[in-house]
Amino acid sequence: MRRALRSPTPPAEGKRRSRRSRRLALLAAPVAAMVAVPLALTLPGGPASAASTRTFLVVYSGSAEAGRAAVAKLGGTIESENAETGLAVVTSTDASFETKAGANAALVGAAPNAPIGYAVPDIAGGSGAGKDQSFTQRERDLSRAGGGTKPGKPGKPAAGAEPLSSLQWDMQLMGATPTGSYKYEPGDKGVLVGVIDTGIDGTHPDIAPNFNKGLSRNFVTDIPTDPASGEEVDGPCEHPSCKDPVDEDDDGHGTHVASTIASPINGLGIAGVAPNVQLVNVRAGQDSGYFFLKPTIDAITYAGDAGIDVVNMSFYTDPYLFNCKANPADSPERQAEQRTIIAATQRAVAYASRRGVTLIAASGNEGFDLGHPTGDDTSPDYPPSGSAAYPRVIDNSCLSMPSEAPNVLDVNAIGPSKRLSYYSNYGLEQTVVAAPGGDAYDGSATRKVTNEILAAYPKNVAVANGDIDENGDPTSEFVIRDDSLGKASYYQYLQGTSMASPHAVGVAAIIVSALGRKDLRHGGLTLDPAIVQQQLQRTAVATPCPTPNPYVYPAPVPASYTKTCEGSTKFNGFYGNGIVSALNASKLH
Repeated sequence: MRRALRSPTPPAEGKRRSRRSRRLALLAAPVAAMVAVPLALTLPGGPASAASTRTFLVVYSGSAEAGRAAVAKLGGTIESENAETGLAVVTSTDASFETKAGANAALVGAAPNAPIGYAVPDIAGGSGAGKDQSFTQRERDLSRAGGGTKPGKPGKPAAGAEPLSSLQWDMQLMGATPTGSYKYEPGDKGVLVGVIDTGIDGTHPDIAPNFNKGLSRNFVTDIPTDPASGEEVDGPCEHPSCKDPVDEDDDGHGTHVASTIASPINGLGIAGVAPNVQLVNVRAGQDSGYFFLKPTIDAITYAGDAGIDVVNMSFYTDPYLFNCKANPADSPERQAEQRTIIAATQRAVAYASRRGVTLIAASGNEGFDLGHPTGDDTSPDYPPSGSAAYPRVIDNSCLSMPSEAPNVLDVNAIGPSKRLSYYSNYGLEQTVVAAPGGDAYDGSATRKVTNEILAAYPKNVAVANGDIDENGDPTSEFVIRDDSLGKASYYQYLQGTSMASPHAVGVAAIIVSALGRKDLRHGGLTLDPAIVQQQLQRTAVATPCPTPNPYVYPAPVPASYTKTCEGSTKFNGFYGNGIVSALNASKLH
């Protein structure tokens, strides 16, 4: 999920990370212990109501009645509650609330609501898995760190294809073309796809026709600076309220993801995997790319309440890349924080899944075997300076949220040759399918821009990043402008498992379009997530482990990226059940 990198180079070392097994294990609603999560960092300027007041996310262990009693005993006030999931927002003026929560048998503990960020590693610059700046800014910096091939002009599109379709190797690989899946099933307007990310530029000419503004929600408030450390987080607010409109994306990541899923066939730019479905912005990410716990939980549960069919989650919930319940390197307080993140996320995911939401996530960009993780030296990754991080030895019991929650399907990234992307995580236990995510060094000794994924780029972000000049012309090899139909629209090349996940989401949307039944509660279509997963895996193209195995990537990818593929052609740790196929899914009628 996670931090896509515009055109990075592989890191010197790849570290670790574990993942969840991907069989759709539908969780029951019962709650584990009650937990408390401070949310003050999500509020601009500090605590919610006064300097002495702090806000927590609480998870009940049993009945709501027992949970409420426990909160009251500790002097907390319940501000809001979702009894079905056993989650409550609680405020307290007691400075020792967290300490008491950790010592109370009715509570798991208290966890700060902190940030996210998967970055594709840079060959020369180390792993980059931590996050000390906006991932978009980091991508820009890495892109300009060394040369790269110019993308050049697009070729002549095929009959009925979009103007930039010749640059979409990803869609061609999946059969998402006018003579392929678009012919049989381009998606149904009754299918809703939620993008839990940094927002969607709903005004982008190649997104607007499919953007559902009415259902879109923004669960975050911009944070100019961290109230505790004074460090910059999102920078100056774009609006007086510090609350961005639901059709705005000041980062660019969410817009890229949304465009891959469902850019329409409209004679402009590109087309997505499912060009007729509706896109819903379910924003949980800050402008800076951090994903705090409370907005993430709100976004996931909203997807269930709003009747959304499929959601894309290309992120992990900060501040822990891996959440370990009892790692000896962590203090008791930090162990409780991580248990809290796991419990709250699993509850929200189970809630959404029971309400018909198929949840799909990116596997991560560290290049690790998720079934055999070894270390995490990037957590906690907040405040932004990264000064809080410390090294930990971890094992497969440590989980990244929300991707390792039951009911969430992980997707690995591949390049144009179908090799597993050098940066992509993998694992026999964790992988469900693979999809195009880009690989700048696939078949090239230098970074090749066109090996990455081209999708929509918000003009406001392009201007802020200096990617277009005063005349609106691109200044970067990673940016393409299209003036078809007299509308200037912008697109950028990115790579990462963040880019792979939305390809699988688009295929899932095709499956719902083809096999879905009428949604009596919300209108449109709906389909059991278990069926969506089954068909996503069944229609994927089985792909064997590479030969030789372990697979050694050609230069310039370092030997540290050598990967061992476990499993058979039918199912393995690189490709899961195979590479997703829009064409196969479109023929399910």
